[in-house]
Amino acid sequence: MSYAISAALQGAVYTALSADPALQALVGTAIYDAVPSGTLPSLYVTLGPEEVRAQDDKTGGGAAHRFTVSVVTEAPGFSAAKEVGGAVCDVLNEADLPMTRGRLVSMRFLRARADKIDKGTGRKIDLIFRARVEDT
Repeated sequence: MSYAISAALQGAVYTALSADPALQALVGTAIYDAVPSGTLPSLYVTLGPEEVRAQDDKTGGGAAHRFTVSVVTEAPGFSAAKEVGGAVCDVLNEADLPMTRGRLVSMRFLRARADKIDKGTGRKIDLIFRARVEDT
């Protein structure tokens, strides 16, 4: 397997997050593939790093993607960020997302890490997911 369907998976994740009404109610349109320059909203979601490993089997080519979705806030507490993180998990955990290439076999939440950022004035939660995909 190759990295060939990574863009299709990322597009499916971004589309699912952007289209979710519960997540929209919390962050509006502040869901980014790449964080824009300039002034950012006080609470937003961004797609982050990804690690991919081949997962071919006797039925064909596949890959396991471990990727991060981050929730970032200027707020000094974790409450709002955790609410958004929960909404992200609701969208992605065990999701069946349509992809423009290949097929999503499974997607699962693996872990999260919540940290203080900006010298303690803001918060960031990194949510790690594992997606198993196969090229069809």
